[in-house]
Amino acid sequence: MLAESGKLDRRELTRALLADRGELAVIAGLGAPCWDITAVGDHKLNLPLWGGMGAAAMIGLGLAQAQPNRPVLVLTGDGEMLMGIGSLATIAVKKPKNLSIVVQDNEHYGETGMQETATKYGVDLVAMAKGAGFKHTMFVTKPEEVPALRAAIHAGDGPFFAVAKIDASSKKLVLPPRDGSIIQNRMREAILGEAAFHQL
Repeated sequence: MLAESGKLDRRELTRALLADRGELAVIAGLGAPCWDITAVGDHKLNLPLWGGMGAAAMIGLGLAQAQPNRPVLVLTGDGEMLMGIGSLATIAVKKPKNLSIVVQDNEHYGETGMQETATKYGVDLVAMAKGAGFKHTMFVTKPEEVPALRAAIHAGDGPFFAVAKIDASSKKLVLPPRDGSIIQNRMREAILGEAAFHQL
């Protein structure tokens, strides 16, 4: 799971986190997380964000509150999380037990030219989550830590926040559907059931 840089391979990390996912709903922040959740197996419970930078965590919160018995994972990048950093305060106050946020941190804005993000210079997203009030956090740098990360996502003891340091190299693009209404409606139908969905 390690890349040549010695950091985690982001796609292999995604594959490990989503293996045998059950009813886990996944919100992916725009860019690499979208491509990765699609590459490891597109799924009706995936909601890849083509836009709305900074919104992934709040969308995850909304879904977690609407579906309190369903585990919800927000998989996003460091740039996207930095843009929506205020969401951590709201999530910590609301305390959704079924919500996990995993930030794949490559210290760059991968979709806009690989400009360095603040995490490159020591900004600590885990410390920011703790400061907001998150009781359960992890900082992951080694493959042997990934099983514990996966277990925490499914533990139902959230809100949970983790940063995984990943290699910054590019991967082959594997794109999800481009039509936002298709992505949204297939998740709604998967969650509500076909009959309930068509009554909306």
